[in-house]
Formats: sequence, C-alpha cells, structure tokens
Amino acid sequence: MVHLVAGEDSAINTLTPAEKAAGWKLLFNGKDFTGWHNFKHHGIEPGWKVENGALVCADPHHAGDIVTTGRYKWFELRLEYNISKGGNSGIMYHVTDRGFAVWATGPEFQLEDNARAADPIRCGWLYALYRPPIDPSTGKTLDATKPAGQWNQVRLIVSREKCEHYINGVKYFEYVLNSPDFKARVAKSKFSRMPGFAKSDIGYIALQGDHGRVEFRNIKLRPIEPNP
Repeated sequence: MVHLVAGEDSAINTLTPAEKAAGWKLLFNGKDFTGWHNFKHHGIEPGWKVENGALVCADPHHAGDIVTTGRYKWFELRLEYNISKGGNSGIMYHVTDRGFAVWATGPEFQLEDNARAADPIRCGWLYALYRPPIDPSTGKTLDATKPAGQWNQVRLIVSREKCEHYINGVKYFEYVLNSPDFKARVAKSKFSRMPGFAKSDIGYIALQGDHGRVEFRNIKLRPIEPNP
C-alpha cells in the first residue's frame, strides 16, 4: 500500500474556508474514531486502525462494517480510498438498524481493485443494480480507477431528484431512488428478498471492512436541501 510521508498530510482531513462556507462537514478527523462505530455495536473492532491520517481496515478478519454516528438524508459525499491488491470494499448509504447487515438496507457504491478482485461487480457501480456504459475508446465498461496502492477519489451525490456516481472526476451514471426503473432492477436482484432495502430516505453511511485491506481519508459531506 502507498502511505503518506512526512509533511504530505498537512492538507488532508481538513476543510478549506470555502468548504466550510458551503456547508461541508468532516466525517473523519484523521486522528481517532470519533463519529464512527461498528454496525449495531458500540466501539470499533480491533481490525480498524487510524494510521498516517487514514481510517484503515487493516485486518478484515477482525474489522466488520462501520457506520457514522450521524444519519444523513440528501447529501454530497466525497472521500479518497486506497485499496490493496484484490481488495473489495464498499460505501453504503441510508443504512438503518433494521437490516441484518448494512447492505440489507443501504444501497452500495462498490469499491474494489478492478484488476484482481474476484467479485464481478466493479468499482463505482451501484451493487447489482447500475453499472457505467461502454467506453467507446476501449470497447469495455467505463473504468476510471487507478491501480491498487494509489489513492482514488469518490464523489457520491444522493438527492431526491437523482443520485450520481463519480470516480476520479469521471461520472459513471445517475439514477433516481425508488423510481419505476430502480424498483424494477431491485425486483430482479438479491435485494428483492430484503424488505428494508432502500426503503428509508435517511440513515447512516457505512464503510465495508471484511474483504481486504482498504484505507480512507478526506471523508467529507455536504447536506443537500431538496427542491421545494
């Protein structure tokens, strides 16, 4: 994995004056687990560490999924992740305590090493529901990820009007939660057997921690007020 060197972390896990004015909030302070806990448990399992200004799933066998203390409705989320070779993780949103797992209620923005991970659902896709189009320059599904061991940027917009997925500044697709198209896709997926899936318009943000080492930093959120 690529780690930060001395002096490189001066600007990470901070908000600029412009970001503060725009309403952005830091969800990770770069120092400890304030604002996070394991799903349906108090505290953090020992597989999670804070290292070099990053929130790290260092031992996925003793980590589990973690969620924010706060619950969020409509928002823009930005973060950076650095995943190990063959690694697989994810970001879930609108997660509630009613499910047996975070993904039983929260849609998942997939994270993985596209080159080596076994799961065919690739990075940036909405797990089992939406995938990006074919990239005409390659003839393959659009893939804007950097290789394992490098930092990648995620941008996720979740609003009443539409949701959007971005990797490294490249827009993958958009969808509308609980639209006829969304419901039809859910009905054809494994989530059709989960009665609470995507039913809440407010919930925790979760980070998956059971499929390999992954690091997170610069986790920032801006609430979005719905149009009247």
